[in-house]
Amino acid sequence: MPDIVIPVEALDPVQRIPCDEASPAAGGPVRIEEVARRAGVSSITVSRSFRKPELVSDTTRARVEEAVRATGFSLNPHASALRSGRTNIITAFISTVASPQFLRAADAFALVLEGAGYEVVLARTSYSYEREIRLARTLEQMRPAGAFITGVLEQELCRSIFRRLAIPVVESWANSSSPIDMLVAVSNTDGARTAARFMAERGYRRLSFIGRASGRGIIRHTAFREECRALGVEFVEGEILASVRSADDGRAALSRLLGRGERIDAIFCANDLLACGALIEARARGLDVPGDLALMGFGDSDLMQAIAPGLTTVTPDPEAIGRLAGEMLAARLGGRPPPETTILLPLHLRVRGSV
Repeated sequence: MPDIVIPVEALDPVQRIPCDEASPAAGGPVRIEEVARRAGVSSITVSRSFRKPELVSDTTRARVEEAVRATGFSLNPHASALRSGRTNIITAFISTVASPQFLRAADAFALVLEGAGYEVVLARTSYSYEREIRLARTLEQMRPAGAFITGVLEQELCRSIFRRLAIPVVESWANSSSPIDMLVAVSNTDGARTAARFMAERGYRRLSFIGRASGRGIIRHTAFREECRALGVEFVEGEILASVRSADDGRAALSRLLGRGERIDAIFCANDLLACGALIEARARGLDVPGDLALMGFGDSDLMQAIAPGLTTVTPDPEAIGRLAGEMLAARLGGRPPPETTILLPLHLRVRGSV
């Protein structure tokens, strides 16, 4: 069955996480003197803790490490870049390297920028707000020429850091009303609504959800739950996870959900890793998919096609996202305004045997 195209109609309610104005990280780049003051040591000792830790006592090093965590300080390994201005490095913030779709986007992005004479460096955020801030702080030291993000910046602290960097930035994977610069958008809201409608049209009446408690996960959860209620089908509250690292998280979530003893006809899993894990767990339990339980994902991978009966999914085109992001960034870096600063891409409903 050919893909069903899901046009972009709805904005995503992207949350904004306020910046803690009391935090030293809220102002500008943290200086080594601030770390030294907090740790009660000299600046030389802080530097030595990074470069020659064997020369620093365990007690002192622990105080320095605590001060580093409190301030968000990052030792500058790129002093020459600071002296000479921008580098030819482009950074790509990848949500997780465990999901092939983000790597496919990064590869398409890199092909464009490498052809323009830049080098692309990948960094994984692992769906972690704390790690995202640390990586943003690292960019203040690196002074890259530009950045690509497989997501949108929710934390006001990160947004302020990127504004101070004054570099071209392309966000993606959500339809935000306030991108920091440029955006390649897909609508998570439209995708989740489509999943609910598709399941209801197939006759499933008790639907549930597995996904993350933040970012795109919460957007998909809210849209799916509200669409179920609008359609008059029962929404069974599902499993909301603090983080997702592998398909094992999907297996564990399905196990907990089924362990409640509630009847569930179909489950929408908010990313490809969770969907694969849920299908593996269902098969391990001897469940017939979709006879006993229907499953649907968001995002696509070779594994989703390979595990029988094949996972039905809502998916963007990751190569198109990466290529368009690369072209927008290359145009800006070349002194040419991109034709558009926001590009809307449709999602695709890919129908396989799991629903």
